[in-house]
Amino acid sequence: MNRRKCLVAGLGAAMSATSRAQMAFDGPAIDWPPLHLLDGQTLTPASWTGQGAVVVFWATHCPFCKRHNAHVDKLYRASRDLPLRVLGVALDSDVQVVRRYMDTNDYRFPVVVGGVGLRAQLTPLRVIPVTCVIEPLGRLQQVIPGEMFEDDVLALAQAATRIPG
Repeated sequence: MNRRKCLVAGLGAAMSATSRAQMAFDGPAIDWPPLHLLDGQTLTPASWTGQGAVVVFWATHCPFCKRHNAHVDKLYRASRDLPLRVLGVALDSDVQVVRRYMDTNDYRFPVVVGGVGLRAQLTPLRVIPVTCVIEPLGRLQQVIPGEMFEDDVLALAQAATRIPG
């Protein structure tokens, strides 16, 4: 990921609510692959059943991602009693670099390193960070490019756990 793409990612924070809302849609059910987390656990496809999800694609070298991830970590810690899964997907290739980054910043949300197949399934966007909201029936509801404000990230818990009617 080059600096230009990282800088472009920051533009997501400046998007109006209207332009973000236009990126909302009711997509097909996600075909979750088995995901091997940084902590050694594996998320099976069945582990997503009945839970909403917030999935964030990011990289350790991106300053927008670092600020965004602080909000993602708050979301993770605040939503432990909700039917919500928060997952970070580090686009880095070096597991040790990602592990140090998580430890240095005291981030506790679950992380997968790589995740190219998952990213291709959720969004064609190549900016970082990019946040995907999946509702409890497993359908992609929203793709949000760029850094978000803390209140907006925390509000994703409600969006992800609501079943569209």
